[in-house]
Formats: sequence, structure tokens, C-alpha cells
Amino acid sequence: METSFDAVIIGAGPAGSAAAIWLARAGWSVALVEKQAFPRRKVCGECMAASNRPLLDALGIGAAFEDAAGPELRQVALMCGEHTLTADLPAAEHPGYAWGRALGRETLDTLLLEEALAAGAQVFQPWTVKALEGGAGAWRCELRGADAGASLSLHSPVAIAAHGSWESLPSERPHRRGQRSGADLLAFKANFRGAALQEGLLPVLCFDGGYGGMVVADGGVTTVACCVRRDRLEAWRAASPGSAAGDVVEAMLRRACGGVQRALRPASRDGPWLSAGPLDPGVRLSATDGLLRIGNAAGEAHPIIGEGMSMALQSASLLCAQLLRSERRSELSAVAWQREVSRRYCMQWRHHFARRLRLASAFAQLAMRPRGAAALVAVVSGWPAVLTLGARWGGKTRSVPAPFTPMQTTYPRGTS
Repeated sequence: METSFDAVIIGAGPAGSAAAIWLARAGWSVALVEKQAFPRRKVCGECMAASNRPLLDALGIGAAFEDAAGPELRQVALMCGEHTLTADLPAAEHPGYAWGRALGRETLDTLLLEEALAAGAQVFQPWTVKALEGGAGAWRCELRGADAGASLSLHSPVAIAAHGSWESLPSERPHRRGQRSGADLLAFKANFRGAALQEGLLPVLCFDGGYGGMVVADGGVTTVACCVRRDRLEAWRAASPGSAAGDVVEAMLRRACGGVQRALRPASRDGPWLSAGPLDPGVRLSATDGLLRIGNAAGEAHPIIGEGMSMALQSASLLCAQLLRSERRSELSAVAWQREVSRRYCMQWRHHFARRLRLASAFAQLAMRPRGAAALVAVVSGWPAVLTLGARWGGKTRSVPAPFTPMQTTYPRGTS
């Protein structure tokens, strides 16, 4: 089995698989490591903004996405108490893809992973990263397989972290296991069939202690997702002893948002509530740590603006565009070259995403506080178009170009 590669990518979600596709098509030897078996449901958003649909075409799954995804998303709403305030979503700049759509992660991730395999990436799944050692130019990635006792060492000059919010690398886990706080945000998600949510509507939910959203995705399934403060969840569970956390969250959403109650009244839940967390919004990108980061491994916005998928695909595109500027294989191991790649990528990442993180943080802090939510309702009641502007400011209409990935490079794979 091959153990030396040009790049090792950790995490086969949208960011990692996208990077694997673009690099493998350009002639790189790529190892893509994923600890979970696909298909699998995940506590993550399912909305794909229209600005990303050209990237899906460039990745080779645009047609499959079109065939499978839910209805076009043309309106946004604010649901708070008995208020449901609606406005139009802004059309994207690309003339062929004006509107976003939603597709379950169990389908989207599988489509991308299959395309990575077709492009020539070697997929290690399900394998867990036990250690990532070395540095730019000489990485060693220690893996443990699902079978007891199976282990493997992968070597590469380039390492890319593309793991999800709750799947940190071994070196980062002590930090992530810090003391619990009542302000921690825990994420929940469930699917419903037969819901009465209007197709094409993307509601944002505001309630004391959290925020959330709903959408009609593929197969007519309505997804409900939310983030809840740990202290609020503990109080709700104390008032309903013996109830599962997901059931408590669902009862709270029905009470707090009339729009949720009306949408779910005729519905039946499809499977259990999923949960994960706590969220860790913020920037984790650094131009000096040697490890290249994309997706949530680079930085995470509060999911209230629904830009997680955009940041995953677009960050992968930005990084690959920088990596593929090299025309000489020998440069991949050069520390100075990787530092320059990282510097340029970090500058572009912050240019494209820093404002989204700030907007998402401000919106989230308002939405989960009663006074802030009341102020939002007052503003949107008098000026509904602020929701349209917010979607535009949040990046729903802008994308980045796909990296140029010729099917054959100046050096054949596996040679120097």
C-alpha cells in the first residue's frame, strides 16, 4: 500500500473532498483520511448557497446536485415568538445559478467522496488520526484502522486539516476538553416528514438562549437545526426529568416559535435528534503553524447565517489555487515555499470570510437574547429588506473561482 504522498488531507467532508479532487486532478498524489463511514447524517447545515453552485460544477457533481437537491431557496424569514417576518433572498451574481438549494449531508458528502476517488485520491476510511508529527515539508501522519491493531504511517510534504468542528486533531484535544461553561453552545438537528414549511423559505429562529433554522431539503424532508446554551438546556431538562435532550429541545422550539409549531404540527420526526458540541466559533488559521487549514479547521462562523458550506468549499478553492501555482515538484518540500503559500492563503481567507464571522457573531448574540431579539423584530417589521441585505452581507451572492486543475501537470504523479 502506498504510504508516501504529495498531500495528506485529514477529513473527507466538503472541504477535504473538494481539496482532494482539485489536487488529484492536477496530478498530485493525495491521501484523504476520514474516520467515519459514509453515508452518515451529521449535525451540520444542509443549505448550499447559490454562490457555490459553480464550484459544484467545477468539482464534477453539479448535475448530481441538481437532480437530488430540494427546491430553490428564494425567501428568508425571521421567526421569533408569534412573529414570522419574510423577505426575498438576494439572487446570486452568477447568471445560471441565482438561488441556493438544500441537500442532506449524507448525500452531498458521498457525492464528493466518490468524485475524489474517481480523480485518483487514495481514501483511508474509516481510519483515525492518532498523531500528526513533523512540519511543513516533512509530515508523518499516524493512523489507526477500524480493525483492531491495524495501523499505518503516511508521509507527505503537505498536510491539510479539513476536519469538522468536533473532530479535532490529537494535539488540539486537550484545549477542546477545557472546563465546561453554561455559555457553551450545543448543536441539535432532526429531520421531519410531512411538515407544513413553505418550500423555498429559509427561516431563522430566535429564542431565549439560542438560535436555529429550518429548510425543506431533498425528498421533501424538512430539517430543523438549532444551537442552545448549555445552561438553558440543563434548566429545560430539569423541568422535564427523564426526557431526552432532543425531545426537550423540540418542545422548547414549538413553544418559543409559533412558526415552528405550525410547521411541525402535521409532521412526524424521521429518526432521532442528533446532537454535538460545543461550538467553537472563531478563527483557527495561522500563517506560521505549518499546517494548512480549510473548512471549520480554519475558522468557524456562528451557523445562524448558514455559511458553513460556503466557507468549506470556498476555502478549499482558495488554498488549492495557491498550492497549484507551483510548477516544480521539488517545491512541495520547501519550507519557504509552503510559508509563502500559507501567507497568501491566509490573506485571502481573511479577505473573504472575516466579515462573515463578525456578522454571524453579532447576529447570534442578538438572536439569543430576549432584548436583542425584540430589537431585531422591531427593525425587520419596519424594514423587511434588512434580511435581504443581511443575506448579501453574509456572502450568499459571492463566490471564489475554482482553481485551475489541468488533468495532467508538468510532472507525472509519483516522480521527482
